[in-house]
Amino acid sequence: MKIQSIEGFELTGLVTRTNNSNEMDPAKAKIGDLWQRFYAEAGAALLPESKVYGVYSNYESDASGDFDVAAAADVFAGQGITGAETVSVKPGRYLVFSAQGEMPGAVISLWEQIWHYFNDSNCPHQRAYQSDFEHYQGESQVDIYIGID
Repeated sequence: MKIQSIEGFELTGLVTRTNNSNEMDPAKAKIGDLWQRFYAEAGAALLPESKVYGVYSNYESDASGDFDVAAAADVFAGQGITGAETVSVKPGRYLVFSAQGEMPGAVISLWEQIWHYFNDSNCPHQRAYQSDFEHYQGESQVDIYIGID
């Protein structure tokens, strides 16, 4: 993992509101459906150079509160996606975690590592809860950026 400063940027995508408790219950989980909808509606509009992101923002409090999740990209062909919203990644310092493997398993496993890291009483970093994001580097690699104070 490494620390990287980000200037902030905007993306376009589909957004839903959820929380980690609901995501642990298949009957209430929304993130998987959000990604399925994104690829169903935006897949044809993605260009070879499009960068795909998952963005977490508008945190109610911390990891236990509600937050927005966006499945988004930086560029689309033509009109893009119906009902898409602009999503902002806040400027700041981010701790970057990386994983390779079959999705979504690799990203889920990486999030488990991140939660373990920040729950450790000796963790040297504090989450900012402004924005966090997943940057997909192809079909089998993801970098997760966690905003820190």
